[in-house]
Amino acid sequence: MLDAFPRLVLQWALLLLLGLCTPAEAGKTAFPLQVSVNQRHLEDAAGRPFLIVADTAWSLIGDLSREEADHYLEDRRKRGFNTILVSLIEHRFSRNAPGNFYRRKPFAAGGFAAPNDAYFDDAEWILRRAQDRGFLVLLVPAYLGVNGGDQGWYGEMRNGGVAAMNAYGTYIGKRFSKFNNIIWVQGGDYDPPDMNLVDALAGSIARANPSALQTVHGGRDARTDLVWQASWKRLDTFYTYGNVAQAALVQYRVSPARPFFLIEGLYEGENGATEETVRATAYSALLSGAGGQVFGNNPVWHFSGPGVHEETGTWQKALASRGAQSMTYLTQFFETIPWWELEPDQGKLLTPQRQPASSIAMGARSPGERLVVVYLSGADSVALQVKADWPSTRDIRWFDPSSGQYMAATEPTAGVAGALEYHVPAARNASGYRDWLLIAKQRD
Repeated sequence: MLDAFPRLVLQWALLLLLGLCTPAEAGKTAFPLQVSVNQRHLEDAAGRPFLIVADTAWSLIGDLSREEADHYLEDRRKRGFNTILVSLIEHRFSRNAPGNFYRRKPFAAGGFAAPNDAYFDDAEWILRRAQDRGFLVLLVPAYLGVNGGDQGWYGEMRNGGVAAMNAYGTYIGKRFSKFNNIIWVQGGDYDPPDMNLVDALAGSIARANPSALQTVHGGRDARTDLVWQASWKRLDTFYTYGNVAQAALVQYRVSPARPFFLIEGLYEGENGATEETVRATAYSALLSGAGGQVFGNNPVWHFSGPGVHEETGTWQKALASRGAQSMTYLTQFFETIPWWELEPDQGKLLTPQRQPASSIAMGARSPGERLVVVYLSGADSVALQVKADWPSTRDIRWFDPSSGQYMAATEPTAGVAGALEYHVPAARNASGYRDWLLIAKQRD
């Protein structure tokens, strides 16, 4: 028995060295992420597709105490979010900006060329807690601000110049290279006419940590594939308050293909956006070729700091918003299907119908239509151009995106030009809105 214990220890150590006892076996994401072979989505180090289901937490590092940050991260983990979008340094949207909760500022008098280690120690603590919980972190090193204005850092970047941005990028690139769960996000609500400053920042991060993925948060409705043409950019994004499916399809059709995701749509609690608005935004993106989407809520994105729109409650209470609950059900839904095989329908499956002008109907399908997913909002039915025997070879159900509940689909009726028309199971879903998903899986 005395010899058995050392042998067990040796065996365990060998398993670790061989990579057989990894977080992946426990159901966790194996970082770092990489671009899939087909250039359509991200996958983890074990080759498993990774769907970005993110929460917007711009002011997390800039505003919260360690205890508050822990509370936020644990809540989002339990709700099924796997990604957070965060500013590394906050210019305006925190109580002590540019200082953090502990009033430590990111820079000394020298600006970007003189980073304050104490501030970045605090940031590192929060990033470590995010890593421990398995989050991907979309980390914005210097948010530019709308039109380069005082919401962001663009003015200070101009004052510091290229040399200062090189110094800052080298500092954070080296310091945070220990984290393999970060994707750097350049820009921020602005596409500057002169990209030299951002290129200096992003390029120095890339030189300090060549394996790190980088992307951008550009201006609203800007084409990041056209505006941000840089060697350091590996992923594209899109940002719109308009027709999400249309904007996503534009990115999907770009050749050669490149992974992209929705980095910002309408936030819950702003501009009249409801829980149905953020659901329609999320499903529109994911069924139109995006490899992920970022959810936002007011006041969660700025926590206790100043925001842009009027708040209706505390951020702590808003963590349990109906929109956030809907993202939990979204995560659970996509975990049950091979979402990475889906392709936007683009008019081949869904037949046009007479529906209210404000209604939404969009679908995605895998090759051979082994899997079909259709999202409806404000529509009473969907007509599918399929073979007559289609229902007999598939399991077809409705999914309520407001409750996470499934229900059987009734037999279809004959639609226009031989299409099969499926009617929603009820006029309203569990939360009183009119959005549903139809899912059809081919039987084995």
